[in-house]
Amino acid sequence: MGIVSRNYSCYVTNPRLLDDLLLSRAAIERAAHLRADPDWQRSRTADPRSLVVWVEGSATAVASGAGAPALHLTPVTELDDPSGLSFLGVGLDDRAYFAAHPVGREHAALPTDIEWSSLRTIGGGLSDLDAGLTVTAVALDNWRARTRWCSACGSALVIRNAGWSLGCEADGIEHFPRTDPAVIVLVRDEDDRALLGRHVNWPVGRMSTFAGFVEAGESAEAAVRRELTEETGVVIGPEPDDIEYLGSQPWPFPCSLMLGYHARASQTEIKVDGDEIAEAHWYSRAELLEACESGEVTLPSPVSISRKLIERWYNAERKYGEGLPGEW
Repeated sequence: MGIVSRNYSCYVTNPRLLDDLLLSRAAIERAAHLRADPDWQRSRTADPRSLVVWVEGSATAVASGAGAPALHLTPVTELDDPSGLSFLGVGLDDRAYFAAHPVGREHAALPTDIEWSSLRTIGGGLSDLDAGLTVTAVALDNWRARTRWCSACGSALVIRNAGWSLGCEADGIEHFPRTDPAVIVLVRDEDDRALLGRHVNWPVGRMSTFAGFVEAGESAEAAVRRELTEETGVVIGPEPDDIEYLGSQPWPFPCSLMLGYHARASQTEIKVDGDEIAEAHWYSRAELLEACESGEVTLPSPVSISRKLIERWYNAERKYGEGLPGEW
C-alpha cells in the first residue's frame, strides 16, 4: 500500500485499507462448529440469556426511544417454538444470539406496536455488535425467502444446521446460503478527478461510483475493467497497479459481497451505455464539494462502500475539508 505512481502523487492510501466500512463490523464469534451440535443448540435455546433478533427482508425490529438505533432483542425463552431460528453466533460474554423470521412481522413474542427499520437506514448508527447481528440476519432471511424448493427435484426444503443449510429429504442435497461477488470502483484520471455516474432509474443529481457482478469464469479485476468500459466507455490502464483493491463489505440485498477498488483511467472519454448509466462526469474535489453543497449532486449513504470510496479519494487532499455534505 501507500502507492504513489506516475501523475498521481497527490494520492496517498491508508495502509489499513478501508477500515471504516460500517457493514463489515462485527463483535460476535460465528462459532460455525456449533451449528451442527444439536445438544449445544438445545441448551442455548433453553437459556434465558440467549437473545433473538427479529428480521424480515432487509428490516429488523428496533428498540423504541431516543438515542442511537438499537435492535429489539427478545429472550429466546419467550418463544414457544425455537425450531425455525437461525443461529447467529456467540458474543464476548458467551451469550448466544439467534434470528427469528416472523411471517408478516407478526409473532406472539413481539409487541404489536414494534417498529421496524431497514438496515440501509440504521446500519451506520448501530453498535458493532448490532451491526454484525443485523447483516447476518438480513442475509439469512433473504436467502431463506428465496430458497424454498430444491433446485434439483422441486421438493420442499427443511431447515438444518441451525438455519445455515436447507436440506432436500427426497434426494439428500444440502443447499447453503449463496454470496454473489460484485465489484465497485472509483476511477480517477491523470488530474486526479473522480468519475461518478447516475443509474437510469435514479433521479437527476443522484450520483455514485460504478459497480457490477463478477461473471462466471471472471476475476474481480477483469470485472472492474469490463464493467467500467461497458457502462461509461472509460478504459482503465493496463498495468497491475492501475487497479487497487481497498476492502470488502457484505451487502445482503439480497446476497452480495462488494469488493471495493480505486482505479486509474488511461482513456477518459465518456460514452455512457444508456441502458444502465444515464450520465457520467469527471469531478475535481472542488467541483464535487460545490455540487454537493448546492444540492446539484447527492451521494450514497455512509453505510455504503461507494461513499467510503468517494470520501477516501476526496480526503486525500485535506485543503478541501474532511467530508462531503448530503446523502441519498
